Amino acid sequence: MPARPVDLDPASIRILEHLQQDSEVGIGDLAEAVGLSTSPCWRRVADLKARGIIRRCVAVADPQALGLHVNVFVHVSLEKQTQAALQAFSDAIRSRPEVMECYLMSGEADYLLRVVVEDLSEYQRLIVDHLTRIPGVAKIRSSFALDQVKYTTALPLDHLKE
Repeated sequence: MPARPVDLDPASIRILEHLQQDSEVGIGDLAEAVGLSTSPCWRRVADLKARGIIRRCVAVADPQALGLHVNVFVHVSLEKQTQAALQAFSDAIRSRPEVMECYLMSGEADYLLRVVVEDLSEYQRLIVDHLTRIPGVAKIRSSFALDQVKYTTALPLDHLKE
């Protein structure tokens, strides 16, 4: 049974929806957009942060504008799925800046990584110099993204409105 989602009132949900689209909006503009006065809006934002619902506010950079043209989904299988092997892989991956996301998976591969690099030679270096040197890696399979159809950092919130 999935964990019950956090209880948020309609105003807090509206605040979260707006902040997921633009976290730089001023508190006055945010309050007006969600139909609250400034002080209650500020308290709700502070509460969302204190409760860990808002983890942090970041700038979302454009990879293409920064010369990061290759987006790769990497399936990694380990020789053994022992706690030590899983931990060793996880520890090694956390330090790699080109690994944008890493998930422990069920199914054919043990891990799914999303990697962003400048070009294929950079990706080759990551594979040869780093991924293949992590103890216990048995198989690496790569899928290259040809086009980004959708990308968002905003989580769906409709289930909280019921």
